[in-house]
Amino acid sequence: MRAMYYEAFEAAPDIRVLPDPTPATGGVVIKVEATGLCRSDWHGWMGHDPDIRLPHVPGHELAGTVVAVGKAVRRFREGERVTVPFVSGCGHCGECRSGNQQVCEEQFQPGFTHWGSFAEYVAIDHADHNLVHLPEAIDYATAASLGCRFATSFRAVVDQARVTGGEWVAVHGCGGVGLSAIMIAAALGANPVAIDISAEKLDFARKMGAVAAIDARGVADVAEAVREITGGGAHASIDALGSPATCFNSIRNLRRRGRHVQVGLMLADHATPQIPMAQVIGHELEIYGSHGMQAWRYDAMLAMIESGKLAPQKLIGRHISLEEAVPALMAMDRATDLGISVITRF
Repeated sequence: MRAMYYEAFEAAPDIRVLPDPTPATGGVVIKVEATGLCRSDWHGWMGHDPDIRLPHVPGHELAGTVVAVGKAVRRFREGERVTVPFVSGCGHCGECRSGNQQVCEEQFQPGFTHWGSFAEYVAIDHADHNLVHLPEAIDYATAASLGCRFATSFRAVVDQARVTGGEWVAVHGCGGVGLSAIMIAAALGANPVAIDISAEKLDFARKMGAVAAIDARGVADVAEAVREITGGGAHASIDALGSPATCFNSIRNLRRRGRHVQVGLMLADHATPQIPMAQVIGHELEIYGSHGMQAWRYDAMLAMIESGKLAPQKLIGRHISLEEAVPALMAMDRATDLGISVITRF
């Protein structure tokens, strides 16, 4: 198979011909039809993820067709269209048995714990617990775009932040995660406020459902600007970027008893940010993480997509080739593209 491959962190990846994967007893092999390019892939390439063992094939947002099935798999057959959460569970630990595969004690992540989807084929273990049947109405590129950013945002907004109609929701960062969160919050009848440093991204956020936008470079105090727009602070706030500044502002812009959800990764030098703990205590704020979404929760998200309430395809910016993905991956820390880049040519 052709795949993106690197042998050292921060070294330019190559496109190589590598051995095709074979399925584990409880796993499958998927022919990758589309796979999203995500900032998490850049973090992995930089060496920020301790799960990666070199040499490596990245990629964790994928959709495709099952082409080989392990003998213990019961729910999936060759030829079926599927996608998969980027955090997958073992199926037998306490967290998996409670329905929380996204925090499985023995979780695996294609593109991190093992070779991923920037390739023509990818192997997925514990298929019965982790694969998601893909409705015919949803194309492969749209399905791939769900795998990390959109699904993670869905869980962050719906399950973790518990957003309801009429609430104010601040979203810090208007990349793929942030734009997804804005679209989902708006679909729930909430009032999203977009915060970013790019006027172009803020304009796009308005098209995705933001009722107000704040250019963080143009205000003296982001949290105060949110409080002014919302009449006292956001009911829920999402740090969709993952930086000390956005994390701090997301907590600080909450009204009393508000909910902060950390979605953007906080790695390397950003792993231990300052937070306004006096406000957390005095205002009884809630602070949550959000790490992917369980396969069984996809039904609710897919139903909203099929009904037209959610339109994640609007967030796809570019369809690119495997070769084009190499420079795109290396430049993700300074990318200014609108929307998500999806690899659809291998």
